[in-house]
Amino acid sequence: MKKVLSIVLTGALAASFVMSASAAEVIKIGGIGPTTGPAGIYGSSVQNAMEIAVEEVNALDGDIQFELMFEDDTHDAETSVNAYNTLKDKGMQILGGTVTTVPCLAVGAEAVADNMLCLTPSASSQDVIDLGDNMFQVCFTDPNQGLASADYISQQGLGTKIGVIYNSADPYSTGILNTFLAEAEVVGLEVLEPQAFTDDNSTDLTTQVQACKDAGADLIFLPIYYTPASQILKAADDMDYDVKFFGVDGMDGILSVEGFDTSLAEGVMLLTPFVATSTDEATVAFVEKYKEKTGGQIPNQFAADGYDVVMTLYKACTEAGVTADMAPSDVCEALKAVLTSGDFSVDGLTGEGMTWDASGAVSKAPRGMVIENGEYQPMD
Repeated sequence: MKKVLSIVLTGALAASFVMSASAAEVIKIGGIGPTTGPAGIYGSSVQNAMEIAVEEVNALDGDIQFELMFEDDTHDAETSVNAYNTLKDKGMQILGGTVTTVPCLAVGAEAVADNMLCLTPSASSQDVIDLGDNMFQVCFTDPNQGLASADYISQQGLGTKIGVIYNSADPYSTGILNTFLAEAEVVGLEVLEPQAFTDDNSTDLTTQVQACKDAGADLIFLPIYYTPASQILKAADDMDYDVKFFGVDGMDGILSVEGFDTSLAEGVMLLTPFVATSTDEATVAFVEKYKEKTGGQIPNQFAADGYDVVMTLYKACTEAGVTADMAPSDVCEALKAVLTSGDFSVDGLTGEGMTWDASGAVSKAPRGMVIENGEYQPMD
């Protein structure tokens, strides 16, 4: 059973816990992500979960108290950099973000120059942690997702001819694709010619789906986000194409796409470190709190990653002796030493015994998930 670094609080937690301590007594964590726009579910999920985690930490009334400041970047790099500068002006000492990859690459360059510790919940590109030794991920790297997906499809015998539809203009998508293709060759998967699209033509993906159908694909791998994935599922249904779909963590949220017929997602498979229907005590407690906070919404993997960011920072700050009066660069040096010590680990919602190496990448195990009766269910 998982052990999460929080206590299970009974009753509703007052929102004032987030800001309960004076400015001189709190460690200021910044968060940046899309809370509006097409990718809004990612940022809002992370923000909601980080707020829950901060409330829990502050309710412990210990030496470590957090203040969370979160900015919307609409999944835009320039906006994200502006948000980073806003948070710096407000006294940010640690960045728990950004949420998506392209903005994180832009902000990460600024964070490296400032020696600001960055622990992103979900910006999964290898390029993110390659920026500098202050960059860390709670999510899997893109290469890890591509490799694990190819292995899983092969080991489970899910398909004999594998089609691929990907976003050729997105580092997240191409990063996963490249590793998937390399590992597919190693494990002997027959992968058909990948079909590309860009953000400019992502609203009609009929041509790409038709190409997979004509080539005889019985499974389509989707290393993409949930919005274009919903267009692909609709296109397949419109042409009566009975095919399996296998995706990655960016597709977590497809059941929340506005106007999307969620019945089309029935049977969709993906790899994720978190399944909200799991029955372990930690997941059940988190889901209940998240639903209470959001009016009944089910937390996705991005929410769980956001929660784990705060709890990881709580344990790391405790072990490093971080105090609220430390400069961001000093905080960064202290946290880097702890995170990469080899003795530091976290039991979180998205993995037991999570560890980090000097590269900033996290080590944890993915799990298979399938959509059944409109809910995510474990495959294993």
